[in-house]
Amino acid sequence: MATTPVKLAIVYYSSTGTIADIARELHDAGVKAGAEVRLLKVAELAPRAAIESNPAWAANDAATADVPEATVEDVAWADAVVFGTPTRFGNVSSQLKQFIDTLGGLWAEGRLANKVYSGFVSTATAHAGQESTLLALYTSIHHFGGIAVTPGFTDPLKFVDGNPYGTSHVDAQGANPVDDVTRTAARIQAERVVEIAGALKAAA
Repeated sequence: MATTPVKLAIVYYSSTGTIADIARELHDAGVKAGAEVRLLKVAELAPRAAIESNPAWAANDAATADVPEATVEDVAWADAVVFGTPTRFGNVSSQLKQFIDTLGGLWAEGRLANKVYSGFVSTATAHAGQESTLLALYTSIHHFGGIAVTPGFTDPLKFVDGNPYGTSHVDAQGANPVDDVTRTAARIQAERVVEIAGALKAAA
């Protein structure tokens, strides 16, 4: 076991709040697993008019105003990073992708390598790019030289939500709030990330 706690950064983008809700669940599970956890959102790129035109978007913007914005230093600090994003046309949201693109300096120094990474996602409708979004996210992880740690089917409860790539949720345009199935998936994912990162840290 590691002599110091695993340092876990949960870095997410959320517009109407689903991903933010899952991120909080991952945060709490990570803390319970013994990690030192930073809950961080990435910068919003959408214009204020777009945010204010959607009540759910505006409400989430206000509700998460106190969540710190992720920085390059947060990723450098972390032993493990869990990225969260809604799907945008089967791919990572531009807001999260823009943040990932700022990590080039750390990448050039080799400081993204050998960390544990994982991802979570939400969509408005069933399927709708959940797996393709996570696979696209993991493409960046391979370029980092990172270690992708997915939940797989390592727990019997994973057969309930059925996504081995990461936690995912269908919010049906806000009609389906994050439920116990998704919260359980998030807990399993956080525990696995902390476990594997801890083992790697202890072996270093």
